[in-house]
Amino acid sequence: MTDWETRYQAGDTPWEKGHASPALHELLESGPDWGAGPILVPGCGFGHDVRALSGLGIPVLGLDLAVSAVNRARELASSEMEAYELGDFLDPEWRVGREFSAVWEHTCFCAIQPADRPRYAEAVAGCLQDGGLLAGVFFITPFDPGEEQEGPPFPTSVEELDAWFSPWFERIRGWVPSKAYPGRENREWIGLFRKIAQA
Repeated sequence: MTDWETRYQAGDTPWEKGHASPALHELLESGPDWGAGPILVPGCGFGHDVRALSGLGIPVLGLDLAVSAVNRARELASSEMEAYELGDFLDPEWRVGREFSAVWEHTCFCAIQPADRPRYAEAVAGCLQDGGLLAGVFFITPFDPGEEQEGPPFPTSVEELDAWFSPWFERIRGWVPSKAYPGRENREWIGLFRKIAQA
């Protein structure tokens, strides 16, 4: 298991680009319904995506396992719509009493062990209100063909995402973003899933 705090302290953070995901900006331009908030951003790092989402004028909570990431995100906060918290998204105890209108996924799903993906899907479903939005940019092909594949990040596929999320969600849209960090062009996929009302 990755020690994220140690990696932040060592500056071993290749996922830290200094600004929000270009795919998130592309998604924001398309105007999905994020609900009234709050929005949850698991694995928020330094909070760049949180700050981009706070421009919607609704509360956004960034969550991370690493103390250093949360502390830095709080230092960089620029809006009263932002909040940051130390916690484990996959821990059912963390979710008790919490409900969100949307979840933005960027770096969490690809960072966890693939064996934990069923727990991730359950966690998202467990904290989203009925009709809530799961929106994410998923790292489909982080490695070149023939390149040694040691994650994180761990690759996924659209078919796998549909399989994990279909018990609770209906996929409403998906596409390869035209905007990406340099080197990630055509390696990511934006998916929008709406939580199905539970009987």
